Amino acid sequence: MLLLPLTLLFSSWGSFVYAGSQAKGQNCTIGNNRLQFGTFQFHSDCDAQTYCSSQNTCELKGCRKDQYPFGYPPDAYIPPKCPSGQFCPDESDACQPWLPVNSPCQLNRDDQCEPPPNWQELADTSKYGRNVNGSVCLNNVCMWANVTVGQVCEVENTAYVAYAGNNEFIDIVSRGNCQIGLYCDSQSLVCIQTKQLGETCDADKECLSFNCLSKGVCGAGADSPNHFGIWVYTMVGVGIFGGMFVTLIGLFLIHRRQRDQEREKRLQYWHEQNAFRQSIMQMKEIARNSILSLPGGNGVGNGNSNRSTVCSRAGSEESSTPMIQYSVHKSSGLRQQCLSDDCGSAYDDIMMQAGER
Repeated sequence: MLLLPLTLLFSSWGSFVYAGSQAKGQNCTIGNNRLQFGTFQFHSDCDAQTYCSSQNTCELKGCRKDQYPFGYPPDAYIPPKCPSGQFCPDESDACQPWLPVNSPCQLNRDDQCEPPPNWQELADTSKYGRNVNGSVCLNNVCMWANVTVGQVCEVENTAYVAYAGNNEFIDIVSRGNCQIGLYCDSQSLVCIQTKQLGETCDADKECLSFNCLSKGVCGAGADSPNHFGIWVYTMVGVGIFGGMFVTLIGLFLIHRRQRDQEREKRLQYWHEQNAFRQSIMQMKEIARNSILSLPGGNGVGNGNSNRSTVCSRAGSEESSTPMIQYSVHKSSGLRQQCLSDDCGSAYDDIMMQAGER
């Protein structure tokens, strides 16, 4: 069996769904006022902001019982709540004074009944709300929740329609007029002491925790927090910090490997470029010696020698000057083409000097 607050939840949901469509000033029929089957929520022909008056006309509501009522737009007028000593009926037409004991009341409206003189002792201030200021409305009659152990009590069983996914089932809520800490047995109709955790039960009302498990024993409250041992928190902490350290170490190893690869590429690139530079400088030196060996080239070449030609001189120079071998290192993949004029500036100067001569 579900708790009373869940019952009220169903009722609030029903008020939003089953509200009528007639607005202020439109016609309605008082005879259509009823409690909806399954939710037992009050319904009339009028919408959420109006009620059906005795003239069969929808009028604006004169009071409200909920702190945050449904069906009101942000800029709409919301009727006030009733002051102490009064209540707002389901019709919400106007505030009315509390009803004395044995007066007729509306279903599940404990707040309509006048509280007892010792209401501070009888009031249920817990989250379950089994009475309001020590007063209960059972079978549409106002009573006080003051019956003690072994005395005859009154019980009310209401069958609500509940839903779990696409399934529909009946949920029975049983209430009585016993004092807090007792419950009214539906068979013997006498007040019995509520049961502790682990004791056998047939309904939620029999348990002090108001939670009778499916295996027939009283369990912890449905909203009770779960408590774990210190070892659970220790393992969670070790897991969190262990994961952080493993992640940091893994990132360090990956980045160090990447740095080593980049360092190797740069070293190969340096060897490659150094070999290119040596080869270019050697070629420029050979070309310079060949040009200066031409006739009239500052006397370096001899006119009496029939072999003083560019090809023979170049051939002799090439044979006498060893060529620097290309670096044996594999290509670094970082070679770039030299696009500036500095790469061949010395060679161009030599060619211009030779042309002037």
